[in-house]
Amino acid sequence: MPIFETIIKRKPEMFLFLGDNIYADTEDMAEMRSKYATLKSDSGFAKLLKTCPVFATWDDHDYGRNDAGAEYPKREEAQKVFVDFWNDPADSPRRKRAGVYDAKIFGPEGKRVQIILLDTRYFRGPLKIGERRVGGKYYPEPDAPVPMLGEEQWKWLEKELKKPAEVRIIGSGIQVVPEASGQETWANLPKERQRLFDVIARTKANGVFVISGDRHWSEFSRVTENVPYPVYDFTSSSLNQIHPRGTPTKNRFRVSESTFHRENFGEIKIQWEGKETAIEVRILDMDGKEVFGTLVRLADLVSAE
Repeated sequence: MPIFETIIKRKPEMFLFLGDNIYADTEDMAEMRSKYATLKSDSGFAKLLKTCPVFATWDDHDYGRNDAGAEYPKREEAQKVFVDFWNDPADSPRRKRAGVYDAKIFGPEGKRVQIILLDTRYFRGPLKIGERRVGGKYYPEPDAPVPMLGEEQWKWLEKELKKPAEVRIIGSGIQVVPEASGQETWANLPKERQRLFDVIARTKANGVFVISGDRHWSEFSRVTENVPYPVYDFTSSSLNQIHPRGTPTKNRFRVSESTFHRENFGEIKIQWEGKETAIEVRILDMDGKEVFGTLVRLADLVSAE
């Protein structure tokens, strides 16, 4: 994973892992621990841990099974392995409750950044399956009340969004804004996706944008309908796993000038100084070269009401 060296050279203040951090795909916790041990032994990863604070959530492969949700029988055991590996303190809520969702706020008043990491695996119900197409076999389920986050996580999220912060970064293992084109996205459960937008509106939580992974390519997406203000989803993936197909799925919400299919990482810079705060998001390649990027004014992430 040589890209870690590139990341470290940029002197990050924080790094967020959004899932598929290992490829365990097992119900054997000894095997899962072995996969984590391999990651831990990587020199670049070890160096990153000494460089800056690191926070993580999981996706399907480190959860334990490809595309799995609440039906995965070892989710409780996998959660314990997860929090042990990421060195959650003894009093961490993730050691006491179901799911690995977490949130933290950094910075002084006026420059507060809230990090919200969701768990889109532990509680997720079954997805609708149909004829396989480019992207996969999953289809939107517009009517059935299939859960994504589970009621306890929804209550927690609403409470978190009511806390004071200027910038709020919501991390989701799977994409939130892009349309469902066969792959796993929030758009497969449109009621849950809209519920997320509604809770942002109801709590009057300004400054929200989403970061996601999973796809093995990078792209920027934006939705402007039925949201309190434009909601961006900045997708960065993968650090080292190149998808052999390399074909992006249809996404009418895509606003980046392209998609990128080689090793990459996302970089977020918040420009607090000047007349108005701006958020710069870029996709960088193995050499630290910018592939594409954008600048979003914090003033544009404010409810009109």
